[in-house]
Amino acid sequence: MTAPPIAIPVRVSAVHRPPKADVAVLGVAVTAVGTSGPLIAAAAAPAMAIAFWRNALATLVFAPYVLARRGLRAELRGLDSRTTLLALVSGLILGAHFATWTPSAKLSSVASATAFATTQPIFAAVVAKILGHHVPRRAWTGIVVAFAGVIVLSGVDFHASLRAFEGDLLALTAAVFAAVYMSIGGEVRKTASLPVYALLCYGAASVFLIGAALVTGSSLIGFGGNAWVKIGALTVLAQFLGHTLFNRVVKTTSATVISTAVLLEVPMAAVIAAVFLGQIPSLWAIPGAVLILGGLLLVATGNPGETAH
Repeated sequence: MTAPPIAIPVRVSAVHRPPKADVAVLGVAVTAVGTSGPLIAAAAAPAMAIAFWRNALATLVFAPYVLARRGLRAELRGLDSRTTLLALVSGLILGAHFATWTPSAKLSSVASATAFATTQPIFAAVVAKILGHHVPRRAWTGIVVAFAGVIVLSGVDFHASLRAFEGDLLALTAAVFAAVYMSIGGEVRKTASLPVYALLCYGAASVFLIGAALVTGSSLIGFGGNAWVKIGALTVLAQFLGHTLFNRVVKTTSATVISTAVLLEVPMAAVIAAVFLGQIPSLWAIPGAVLILGGLLLVATGNPGETAH
């Protein structure tokens, strides 16, 4: 009698080529999110207020849309407790991301804060490894190179000012939160639709940021019309066309790949900040930024032959 063949478990890779449809969406999302740092730096409003309103306004848009559609209402009511809990936890972590990223863009230069925030793939790869996914050796090499760039760039900013260094640390912390948020979102989106997930996620983030505003003594109102215009632009661009589109493709493209695509935000944000805010990066910061981008490129090409399943 012939023994049955032994089933070999399929190895899931955290680094793969995204589906063609996702590539175009990622391009729009990265372009939109590249405006985040400059808009935050230019808005004359407290960091926590900016972070809160971009999520609260997004929640106010998704709430009536979900509640007005019978299918989405039924989906929301029928979500199992695990999916609902994961969506809410993802939102709380997103709130923590914005609570650290938003002030970092005000404390440090836009270019440096963005460079540190886009180290997100490093932590996304670590999360993927913890979850049992395969991370190619070339990707780990890229992580080491990118982290070396983080050390170089943080050294430059530490010598520039303690304020800038504090901003760098906040941006690095924001990258950790972003990686965890995106990884959890990928799990939720296996069963939840984008509108339902966005409603729960952005709603939970808003609640977290109300608490953060209370703890830090930040006012959520009382600033000028120009600040509201920038918050509105931030909501439309970075929140709706940025984060919401990331949440759309995370169903079919891994969090590590999405996080790596965000590296294109660095040159975009730096150019916008240089033109509109007069923030010209120091020549000494260039080697650190190059190492970060080079390392993240290695992560992105760690397993070029594999596509998403």
